[in-house]
Amino acid sequence: MISLKNKKILVAYFSRAGENYVNNNVETLNKGNTEVVAEKIRNLTDGILFKIQPKKEYSKEYRKCVLEAKGEFDDKLRPAIKGSIKDFESFDIIFLGYPNWMSTCPMPVFTFLESYDFKGKIIVPFCTNEGSGLGDSISDIENTVKDATVLPALPIRGSLVSQSDDKIKEWLNNLFSD
Repeated sequence: MISLKNKKILVAYFSRAGENYVNNNVETLNKGNTEVVAEKIRNLTDGILFKIQPKKEYSKEYRKCVLEAKGEFDDKLRPAIKGSIKDFESFDIIFLGYPNWMSTCPMPVFTFLESYDFKGKIIVPFCTNEGSGLGDSISDIENTVKDATVLPALPIRGSLVSQSDDKIKEWLNNLFSD
């Protein structure tokens, strides 16, 4: 097990509010599911939050967003993202959150991963989904940042994020000794 003591922690995540697929329906969310989980992890680890945001926002309408995301995926695009992390090299552990899109991470997450040197870093993925689990996201992350250690990921059903506190705590306790 790894200790969190004296480690600088970043909680980087991509999340989308607006219309989302929830329990076989499209519902409007004021806050994206992955953001809810990221905030819970930040509160448990004292990490620093960084929201991965594309410069060009996705449509708030679910079906249009799916088409936009599929186009990016098919063309292997790396959309520009807003902001950057100062002193990225000072972080030891990066929690990386994202929804499962096209059975992997949304393309802005790959932009983020390709923007920094992850050599010697520990990446701890967490993924929200509505039944599709992690898809190929873990192998895709490992193939993108080959010099990082990727720990076991936490998949969380998006419709259950509000009740995920115990699941998150158990996952953290299984990975970290303190």
